[in-house]
Amino acid sequence: MGQGKRHWERIPAADLPDRIPVFPLAGALLLPRSRLPLHVFEPRYIQLVDDVLKTSQRLVGMVQPNPRPGGEDTGEPALHAIGCAGRITQFSETEDGRYLVTLAGLSRFRIRHEIEGFTPYRRCAVDWEDFSVDRAGGETDPGFDRRAFLDLLERYFNARGLSTDWQTLRAAEDELLINALSMILEFAPEDKQALLEAPSLTTRRETLVTLIEYSLLGGDDGDERVQ
Repeated sequence: MGQGKRHWERIPAADLPDRIPVFPLAGALLLPRSRLPLHVFEPRYIQLVDDVLKTSQRLVGMVQPNPRPGGEDTGEPALHAIGCAGRITQFSETEDGRYLVTLAGLSRFRIRHEIEGFTPYRRCAVDWEDFSVDRAGGETDPGFDRRAFLDLLERYFNARGLSTDWQTLRAAEDELLINALSMILEFAPEDKQALLEAPSLTTRRETLVTLIEYSLLGGDDGDERVQ
């Protein structure tokens, strides 16, 4: 979280592609103006990274599988309608061909439909229009009570036996703090989706507080992120 203040470019929806490759990953959350490290080892997603690195925008859509039944039985899990696109900003390749990549969150999108094709990975036609706030350069949370929030977070960390760099955490900007915690704390995939779909930073913070409070009451044992 110690990334300091950064300038994030404003991007019109018209400058974004209407088709992107997607990486379905349960429990993994990418948010605008946040960074997500990924270890890519499955062959079809290695191919995805290979192909994306050849494009000018280097965009990957992170989206969660949807456990609810529906749609055609293609052998692939259904997808949630809303995901978040990230730009590959760093990558390294291991000797055995795996990738370690970092995605910088750019904007959420809504899936219009999945594209049939010959790639081993999935691709979707997407719409960016509902998420102009993601591309406006940053969000604020005017009602954020930082002291109360950090007190609650300290209780959560103590209850879970977690440690952190509290000095860096306390110095983080509101948006970075809320989004980074939404991404790294262990919540169920459906809770992660709720954090993604929050319409504003304020509602994301309110959702995050609710999830932390619920966990402190013993209502959630966390959910391991898998790749």
